Amino acid sequence: MLLSALFMAQYDFFVVNVAAPSIGHDLHAGPVALELVVGGYGFAYAAGMITGGRLGDLFGHRRIFVVGMAAFTTASLLCGMAPTPGTLVAARLLQGLTGALMVPQVLAVVTAAFPEEGRARALGWYGVAAGLGSIAGQVLGGLLLQADVFGLGWRVIFLVNLPVGVPAAILAWRLLPRTGGDAAKLDPLGAAGVALALGLLLAPLTLGQQEGWPVWTWISMASAIPMAALTLWWQRTLTARGGRPVLDLSLFRVPSYVAGVVAIAAFMAYFVGFMFTLALLLQAGLGLTAFQAGLAFAPMGVLYSATSLGGSKLAARHGTLVPLAGCALSGAGLIVLAARLLTASADPGLPCVMTGMVLVGAGNGLILPQLIRLALTRVNAERAGVGSAVLTTAQQFAGAAGVAVSGAVFFAVLDTGSTATAHGRAMGWVSVLFLVLVALTTALVAFNARLAARIADLGQSGGGR
Repeated sequence: MLLSALFMAQYDFFVVNVAAPSIGHDLHAGPVALELVVGGYGFAYAAGMITGGRLGDLFGHRRIFVVGMAAFTTASLLCGMAPTPGTLVAARLLQGLTGALMVPQVLAVVTAAFPEEGRARALGWYGVAAGLGSIAGQVLGGLLLQADVFGLGWRVIFLVNLPVGVPAAILAWRLLPRTGGDAAKLDPLGAAGVALALGLLLAPLTLGQQEGWPVWTWISMASAIPMAALTLWWQRTLTARGGRPVLDLSLFRVPSYVAGVVAIAAFMAYFVGFMFTLALLLQAGLGLTAFQAGLAFAPMGVLYSATSLGGSKLAARHGTLVPLAGCALSGAGLIVLAARLLTASADPGLPCVMTGMVLVGAGNGLILPQLIRLALTRVNAERAGVGSAVLTTAQQFAGAAGVAVSGAVFFAVLDTGSTATAHGRAMGWVSVLFLVLVALTTALVAFNARLAARIADLGQSGGGR
């Protein structure tokens, strides 16, 4: 029930990519409207995440989760009923904002309500929900479109949220524990500043690639810097006055949390960029349909889910060796892909590509839940909502940046041709880029391990005295 929010949010992030051609044909939507339908959800979701997490800390995680779930389900209904491109864009923006209300509460409840021994297993299931939601966007979305359920066409991909969201909201109100809630005053200026700074960065990162990076994208990203500086100044000022800022800056004085956030950002830049460029290779390069490409992702998703769950048990015994082993597996998969794709003189073939995919999937399942656990280990229950929200915002921002950078590299290499071999070569070079990000993630995990060992040694020394 709690994880259904994460599954739905991930599903809705990816499913529109499959349905975009049908939406464009049915609603007579132009390229800009389709870009906003696809990307608007993502940057509204990320821009509202920190405020959503802070609202959970202030008014209770259960209450905000239920409000967010009900609002997200309503927004999904509005998406499914949209008569024009403009109304669909507005509904998608609302979907993103309401998703930002419900999703931070998932990790917040896990952090605040689960004991340490049960938290690893819960985070394993969190990883499963995130992975399955991403894969379902490709597979389930393609299947629903192909089946044309009740003659609804693309609308069914949104309406399918209703039979999940309504019972989930009711059950959450009855069953979720009460965590968070201290009745402190919300910081509206801080919330607006954080959302605007993130929006100024995320909008061009989301839309810039398809638009060809026009001038407005660079102006927007440059404007984000003074906006972020002004927002941080206000947060420090409010803290000095004894107020409760929307962004708890004390979180960034926890070294394990900072290292965890940076590690997750590096990982997500690679992971989301990998999913994006791999979809291009499978469909444009190897000629698979959207549904066939989704099925090709399925073994990767199954292994990701299995190692997410198994990794939580292994982590209890072997600690940070688990995410380090995951980095090694993912790195091996990327090496297989890069070696094959950069040396192939003809069509690289689906079996070889899928070999790399399953190694990457198995490795990623060992990495993501453990990175989240390591980052949140020293975040107390009172800051669980905003701590989880900053973490999730970092994931979304890094994912958008990963797509922008890897997409730029992919299409720059692809300029030399449009054959399967050319697409394979483009994927091979971005795989080298992803290897660098996996290496960075490995270094940050190792740093966090050394930091934890040092803290444990200091604790024992203090106890001895």
